[in-house]
Amino acid sequence: MTGGGTRRHGIRLVVCGAVVALAATLGGCGRTITGTPTVAGSAGGDRYTDLLEECDAVADQQIAEVIGADQVLRGFFGAICRWDSIGAGAAAKVTFDWFETGSLDTEEQTNTRLGYTVSDTTVQGRRALVLTQPADPASCGITLGSPSDGVVGWWVQYKGASPVDPCDAVVKLAELTVDVSN
Repeated sequence: MTGGGTRRHGIRLVVCGAVVALAATLGGCGRTITGTPTVAGSAGGDRYTDLLEECDAVADQQIAEVIGADQVLRGFFGAICRWDSIGAGAAAKVTFDWFETGSLDTEEQTNTRLGYTVSDTTVQGRRALVLTQPADPASCGITLGSPSDGVVGWWVQYKGASPVDPCDAVVKLAELTVDVSN
């Protein structure tokens, strides 16, 4: 029995030593951070303050009309939202993204580095970038300042013939996204 008592006593010492070491480490790592705390998404309007609400920025039926499809079927939702066209209309994939801490300068640099053609435009007075992929003329993207924080973007990629110019479609989707009157 004596061996078992010593063993338990040793385990207690190890556990107590670990707790003391952890407390000393945590106590010595404190630092002061200056600034004013803000809630995520609070710097601008209140358009995208709830998780997944950004995917409803433009109604499904509006997306279908803009791309020339009968309907769209919602797919993945998160920081990136996706739809596929369904019905007899245009066969297309549509993507919407919102990056709360993104910037147009970062988007421009990244897309240029990836080999996309980047052109400046404006959407309802906001600077925007139209993105095209030289090897895929049936697709086009746009990115612009979000109605709240960061940047939002649309990408339309037709499969085969497109009833609408993909760049016209993304510009219209961007207009609907930042239209503060709706």
